[in-house]
Amino acid sequence: MDTAFVDKAIRFALEAHAGTERRGKGFPYIIHPLEAMSIVASITNDPQLLAAAVLHDTVEDTGVTVEQLREEFGDRVAELVEAESDKFAEGVSEEASWHSRKQAAIDHLRAAPHDAKIVAMGDKLSNMRAIWRDYQQQGDALWNLFHAKLRSDHEWHYRGLADSLKELEGTFAYQEFVRLIDDVFGK
Repeated sequence: MDTAFVDKAIRFALEAHAGTERRGKGFPYIIHPLEAMSIVASITNDPQLLAAAVLHDTVEDTGVTVEQLREEFGDRVAELVEAESDKFAEGVSEEASWHSRKQAAIDHLRAAPHDAKIVAMGDKLSNMRAIWRDYQQQGDALWNLFHAKLRSDHEWHYRGLADSLKELEGTFAYQEFVRLIDDVFGK
């Protein structure tokens, strides 16, 4: 297997996220994109999807632009990363826009192509794993770390994501995702 394309994406993501920490976790941010890529690798070995998974937060959380990704990795990877990036309204706080941004993401994901759902699955399962681990330690105090402070908001969001990703229900990743949601929020 030629890993040059994926290796390039990993190096790019490492550089883009250099010096940043996963919020409230105490470890380098790059751990999350690498985990997302690992999850995607459990579904497909498509190098462009693996690259998009490791790059998925570069546009949203660093100074990298979609055009830079397009130049480095091509249209498909750039479009997959753009599809996975939150859209922020100018002049509206993250707290005030949380619900509308999450609803837009759920709606967008529901209509997204299969490849975009695979990349999203890597990100969302990685996030849900972190929530599950933190919930085991912190209980409901966990929700105070987020822009949305209500447990019910997070349950609504993750169940909406699960519904939007239902096309992947035959994968171990999707099954784990639903299991963790039920574990944290109840059946």
